[in-house]
Order: sequence, then structure tokens, then C-alpha cells
Amino acid sequence: MNKNKRICITTGDYNGIGPEIIIKALNSLKITPESVVLIGNKKVFNKYSSLHNKYFELSYEIIDVPFDDNDYTPGKETEAAGEFSYRCLERASELVKSGECKAIVTAPVSKNALCLAGHNFSGQTEVLEKFLAHDNQKAEMLFTADNFRVLLLTRHVQLAKIKITKDLIIEKISRLNNALKEKFKIESPSLALCALNPHAGENGILGDEEIKEFMPAVVKLQEQGVKITRPLPADTLFVQAASDYRTGFQTYDCYIACYHDQGLIPIKMLAMDNCVNTTIGLDVIRTSPAHGTAYDIAPYCCARSESMQAAIISAFNINM
Repeated sequence: MNKNKRICITTGDYNGIGPEIIIKALNSLKITPESVVLIGNKKVFNKYSSLHNKYFELSYEIIDVPFDDNDYTPGKETEAAGEFSYRCLERASELVKSGECKAIVTAPVSKNALCLAGHNFSGQTEVLEKFLAHDNQKAEMLFTADNFRVLLLTRHVQLAKIKITKDLIIEKISRLNNALKEKFKIESPSLALCALNPHAGENGILGDEEIKEFMPAVVKLQEQGVKITRPLPADTLFVQAASDYRTGFQTYDCYIACYHDQGLIPIKMLAMDNCVNTTIGLDVIRTSPAHGTAYDIAPYCCARSESMQAAIISAFNINM
């Protein structure tokens, strides 16, 4: 396989479940060694194997990031692990920028560990945007489970500080529409927009954002040829999404949620094991399992790898 067809997989926080789910996912999928490069450190995987008496044949190329053996303490959040996580993302970005890999899959990291190491980012999406964005590109979080897709208009923002404006809606949905066409090969995406307020504001009684910000944005987007609904009540909208997911029918190609929990609760309830966090808006696709470091179970070798498997498959399949 040509190098530019490979994907790179970052280890994430080695004190979390990253090493475990990478090993389990690669073994389950039987990925050929020449199609993957691991970014982390061979010692991390050896320590994982030794700790659990599970031999892992390291047949994949591993690009080593500096690693302190003494800091390997599964279940513990540390500054050193945060620095390691950050350096893995930096190295992965170098590989895709040089054309050596076509996509990035990231194992989970701890936002707090990143901050302890002096990297004040709200997540890996923002770190990758720092390393990979150019010409005013912006990274967006799109969650996918087969053909069920949810875009977040805002990401890791305090609920009290969420502000949805006409310009923000137009910018992010335009970016989404382009990505669905270019990366997912959907010729004419159909988009459903969640309202911010209960009952979509009830004509302004329960909030006027839908009238002042959402509808002017929808009109502008529709004038540009984007197929998007008016702002609809999120509760009933996701009832439709759940029905479609269970039956295999598809009313909309993507649902646009206003904030983190509005979008992630329904997709994770329906499809946690199959859910993938997908970064769009950059030149390359990044995928990740839709869960965190799971420090509480990291020492026990009991993590499920299905979401990581889905992330790896997506990285290969998107924009082939």
C-alpha cells in the first residue's frame, strides 16, 4: 500500500484506555501492518501487554514519542501523559501534512492532563486545528453512526455562555454542507436544524433566538442552495432520527445541534458502540471514538473497542 493511503493512530493518554482499545480494535479488524502507523511509543504497548499478560505482536510501524516509564500508571491523570498526548497529535499532523498518511485516528485524551502540561485546549479538535488549519479553516465536530450524523454548532462551552448568531449558523452549516459533498460524497445534503429553545421558542414566548437569528440564517442558506429546515424542536426532531436509525430509513443527512448535550445524548443513546467523532473543515479527516479516557476502568483490561473500530473503519472509508 502506498504510504499516502495509510492512516495514523495516536495512542492518546497512555494512562487511559487508549493502548487497550487500539490493540483490541486492530486485532479485531485484522488491519494489515502496511496500512497503519501507530504514534506513541513501543514501550507503552509493551507495558500494557506485560501488565495484563497479553502478548501483542507489534507488527505495525510505531513512531516513538518520548515516554517516561515511571509515569505509566493506568487510571491516573498526569502532566506527563498530557504532554505525551499533545506530542502524538503534533507528530500525526506532521505525517498528514507531508502526505505520508491520509487520515488521523485519535485515541482519547484528558483535557485536564493537556492543561496540566501547559496546553490549554478544550479538546483534540482544537489542537488539530492549531496544527493543520490554513487560510482561515475551522475545524468542526461531526458525530456519525452509519448514516446518522450530528453536527455541533458549539462544542465544549458552558451552557450559560452559549450564544447562537446568524453568522455562526451560516458559517458552520456552509462548512458542513461542503464537507458532506466533498468527503462523504452526498450530492445534495438534506439538513435538519435544531432550535435552541423549547418548542422552537413558541413564536417568541419561550425565547426569540429562532426569530432573530435562526430564521434569517436559514433564509440566507436556502438562497445559497443549502437544503435546510427551519429551526425545529429538538426533542421531536431526534424522535424522527431515532426511528430512522432503527429502521434504516433516512429523512435527513445530518442534524445540527446547538450545544454539546443536545446533540450527543441522542446519538450516544442510540449508537454508542458505533459512534465516531469526526473532525471536518480541515484538509484531512480525523476520527476518534466517541468516549473518553475511562480512567476508572483503565487498570482492568475490560474496555470495549467497538467505537475505536468504527473510527478506524471511517478513517479508511471517508474520501477514498
